[in-house]
Amino acid sequence: MNREQMLGEYDVKKLLIKLSIPAMVGMFVNALYNFVDTLFVAHGVGEVAIAGLGFAFPVQMIMTAVGLMIGIGSASVFSRAYGRRDREKMSHAVNTGLRIDFILAITFAAIGLLFIDKLLIFFGATTSNIDYARQYLSVILYGLVPMTMTMVLNNLTRAEGRATLAMVAMMVGTGLNIILDPIFIFDFGFGLGVTGAAIATVISQSISFVFIFMFSIGKKSSLMINLKEIFHIDWDTVKETVAVGMPTFLRNAIGAFLAIIIFRLIKAYAVEVDLYQSIYTVINRVINFIFMPGFGIVQGMVPIVGFNFGAKHYKRLKDVIVFATKIIITYFVMGFVFVQLFAKGIFVIFSSTQDRFFITYGAEAFKIISIGFLLVGFQIVVSAIFQAFGYPLRALIVTISRQVLFFIPLSFLFSSIWGVKGIWYAFFSADLLSGLISILLLLIEMKSINGMILNNINESSALS
Repeated sequence: MNREQMLGEYDVKKLLIKLSIPAMVGMFVNALYNFVDTLFVAHGVGEVAIAGLGFAFPVQMIMTAVGLMIGIGSASVFSRAYGRRDREKMSHAVNTGLRIDFILAITFAAIGLLFIDKLLIFFGATTSNIDYARQYLSVILYGLVPMTMTMVLNNLTRAEGRATLAMVAMMVGTGLNIILDPIFIFDFGFGLGVTGAAIATVISQSISFVFIFMFSIGKKSSLMINLKEIFHIDWDTVKETVAVGMPTFLRNAIGAFLAIIIFRLIKAYAVEVDLYQSIYTVINRVINFIFMPGFGIVQGMVPIVGFNFGAKHYKRLKDVIVFATKIIITYFVMGFVFVQLFAKGIFVIFSSTQDRFFITYGAEAFKIISIGFLLVGFQIVVSAIFQAFGYPLRALIVTISRQVLFFIPLSFLFSSIWGVKGIWYAFFSADLLSGLISILLLLIEMKSINGMILNNINESSALS
C-alpha cells in the first residue's frame, strides 16, 4: 500500500494510531531534552540557575514558533497538494518552506546576539540569575538554524506519511543530548555548567538535522528537495504557508510573551523572586513534557485530515476527528490526575538542596495550574483541525482566546488581588474558558462536515 492509499483508504482509527504513536514518541523525546537540561543544571549548578534557562525560554519559544509555523504551514499545503496529486505545489511547499525558515533563523540569531543583555533585562532577569541566562542563551542562539530546520523537515516528513522517520530523528537528537549533558555540565567532564548544557543542546540538534535531511533527499522521499535553485522562493506558497501556520506561530510566540509577563509579575509581587522564577521554569518544562505527546496525537491527525479534506473524503474526515478528540481529551485528563498525585515529587527531583520553600510552593502552584488540563485538549485539537483545513482565521481565533483574550487580563487582575498565587489562578481559568469556546466551535464544524457527507451521499445517489 503506497502513501496515498494509506492516507485515503486505510482504516482511519488504525491510521491515526499508526501515525500518532511515532509522533507522540518523537514529541515526548523532544520535550525530554529540555526536561533533562533543567534537571542536570539544577543538580550541577543549583536551583537559582534554573531561572537562567527560563529566561532563554522566550527566545527559544519564538524560534520554535517560527519553525512550527513554517513546518505546519508547509506540511498543510503539501498534504492538500498530495491529496490532489499536484506535484508542482508539493515541491513549492517543501523548498519554499526550508528557504524561508533558514533566512528567518539566521536573522533572529544575529539580532539576539547583538542585544542579548537588553533582552534578558527586559525579560525580568535579576542580578542573581542574569549571568546564567547569558551563558545559556548566547550559545543557544548559534543553534537556531538546525533547530528550526529540523522542525520543518519533521512536519513535512510526517505529511508524506513517514512518521517513524520523524520520530527517530527526534530520538537521535534527544538521546545524544542526554548523553552529552552530564559530560559538558559536571566537573567529571568539561565542568562548563549552564554553558555546557547549551553546547550539548546545539550539538545534538545539529546532528538531528543532518540525520533527517539525509533521508529527506533520498530516493524514498516524496519531498523533492531542490538543492540547486536555493534562491528561488514561490511567494504565493509563502503567503499560504504563513497564513496556515500563523496560528501556531502566535500560540508559541504569545507563549514567549506570556513567559516574560509572568517573570515580570513574579519580580513585582514575590518576596523570593529567584526561587519563584525557578518554580515557574520547572512547571513550564514539565508542562511541555506532559503536553508534547498530546501534540503528537494532533500531528498524527493533521496529515490524515488535510489529505482527506483535499480529496473530499468527508466520512473519513469526520471519523478521524471524532476519534482523535476522544483520545486527546482522555490524555489531558490523565495529565491532570498525574500532576495532582505527583506534583510534590516533581519538585523534590528538581531540588538539589531539598529547599522546603521551592518544593512546597512549587507543588502548590502546579496543582492549581493543572486544573486547566481538563478542557485544554479541545483548544489544541480544534486549532489543529482548522489549520489542516487551511482556515487560518478560525485557527487564529481559537489560539488567541486562551492566551490573549483570557490569560493576560486575568493574570494582571488576579495577581493584583492574590499576588503570585493569582498568576496560577489565571492559568487554569484561561484554559477552562478557551476550552468551552473550542467545544462550541467543534460542534459547529462537525455540523458542517455532516452536511458535506449528506451532499456526497445525495450526489452518489443521483449519479447511480
